[in-house]
Amino acid sequence: MKDIRAERDAESRVPEVRTAPETPGTGGAEDRPYPAQRSAMSDADADPGRNAGGTGREAAGGVQSVERAFRVLEILADARGEVPLAEIARSAGLAQPTAHRLLQTMLRLGYVRQLDSRGYALGPGLIHLGSRATPPLVQRAQPVMVELEEVARETVNLAVLDGDHVAYVGQVPSRHQMRMFTEVGRRVLPHSAGVGKAILSTLPEVRVREIIAGTGMPRFTPTTITEPEALLADLREARRRGFAVDDGEREVGVRCVAVPVPGSSPAAALSISGPSARINDELAATITDALLAAAARLAVDA
Repeated sequence: MKDIRAERDAESRVPEVRTAPETPGTGGAEDRPYPAQRSAMSDADADPGRNAGGTGREAAGGVQSVERAFRVLEILADARGEVPLAEIARSAGLAQPTAHRLLQTMLRLGYVRQLDSRGYALGPGLIHLGSRATPPLVQRAQPVMVELEEVARETVNLAVLDGDHVAYVGQVPSRHQMRMFTEVGRRVLPHSAGVGKAILSTLPEVRVREIIAGTGMPRFTPTTITEPEALLADLREARRRGFAVDDGEREVGVRCVAVPVPGSSPAAALSISGPSARINDELAATITDALLAAAARLAVDA
């Protein structure tokens, strides 16, 4: 498509064939920069919000015990099942008595449970917290996202701005056996994701510069935009046409189209992702039209 509709590609997440089990900031496939640029990636991007490896060094302005507790929760989340104390302590870089005290505290609070095998797993108390953390937009968007998947037959995502990152808060997976998949709750850097660029396109450029100055712009693939001025130019174009494009900028071979949800708070975006081989120019145009219509519907009560 050589006209404006030719720009209507699609977004990236991992074919399912999904990335290794990930939770926000665990440094899975989406958080690995392209090898030539690995040194450009900050510790905050590899492990946003906590010390890498749980080595006991307290982050500036942070509380060490809180950081350790969340590191333990993330280890349990990654495991998708039970984990023995020794493995938790090793993965978190903690002494076993320290890990045991943290686990016993969270066990009493209901955020961790202990199984008959004496291993640990996430507790039901987190379900309550997670439901309270979900933006109201998610519930309203769910039927709209189902409709979008029926049109595109590709994965539909809803994401919101979360500090200097973008967090995935809703998803309707594609019906295809090979599909894009990003775990709900995952946080990513915005400069290379379709939803991230769609959201950034709604912000003042001063704010965009602040965000990328704090996060950096690591390279995830050969086509990732890594220069601030190039990103700002791309965002201006996204703002002009009403949608953002990610063509293999986060995952090689994956396309995405994303649109901001007008008036949403926090700032939000809808996207449709799929393999480049399936999302040709004709489908990309259809996807874009459907996304723009869906975002307009959600904007009424945003």
